[in-house]
Amino acid sequence: MSEERFGEFVLVRRHGDGHVAELALDRPKAMNAVSTEMARSIAGVCAALGADRDVRVVVVTSTHERAFCVGADLKERNSFSDADLVRQRPVARGAYTGVLELPVPTVAAVHGFALGGGFELALSCDVIVADPTAVVGLPEVSVGVIPGGGGTQLLPRRVGAARAAELIFTARRVEAPEARELGLVDVLVEEGRDREEALALGARMAANSPVGLRAAKKALRLGFGMDLRAGLEVEDAAWRSVAFSGDRAEGVAAFNEKRKPQWPGE
Repeated sequence: MSEERFGEFVLVRRHGDGHVAELALDRPKAMNAVSTEMARSIAGVCAALGADRDVRVVVVTSTHERAFCVGADLKERNSFSDADLVRQRPVARGAYTGVLELPVPTVAAVHGFALGGGFELALSCDVIVADPTAVVGLPEVSVGVIPGGGGTQLLPRRVGAARAAELIFTARRVEAPEARELGLVDVLVEEGRDREEALALGARMAANSPVGLRAAKKALRLGFGMDLRAGLEVEDAAWRSVAFSGDRAEGVAAFNEKRKPQWPGE
């Protein structure tokens, strides 16, 4: 495993053969509250990982024992003028859209508090793995704002409009068992094993064709919300982008020769 730091608060670990990249939130003194500097680092690391053709899966984790991420750094925000807040907005958005727009599958490993922007970082991932200590929610209206990291759009896509409205308008926190029942998280694992299980899930994903993974994610993301006919056109375009690839040829050959594929990644 290799490690690389992006700024002061983000750590990237490469696992195994480097196909699984772990993006670790590492601001323990603030329970990973997202400051301006941390937001820049998240956006920067996502741009780097998205452009790295060796990366097949990204797993977002936390180094803090009791929190995934508690959201925006409200202590920093308290010192902002209106002009400061306007200037910071695109920087903050860049962190959430950076995760959301990663072209490879993404998995969040959640334990402890994942609130506000912290939960939005998890919602920006394709799959959320959580342990029983997880507490999630979008409490922004309780401090006079709204979820601004994608929460008003991502949450209803997970749980439906009415359920999302109830959760956002009440600002309530949801503990792990109910979160799993409602679909706020996808996989519930034993306490303390969220990171391990998320990395294992990432490794299972990364064993597959990198060309196929990227195309499948693109089809899933672009097609969601379209009518069926338009969605099927998106799927067809994605299929055509992989049907004549080296990965497709290798996958078929490996299947017939009863061996493990050696993906060319093109």
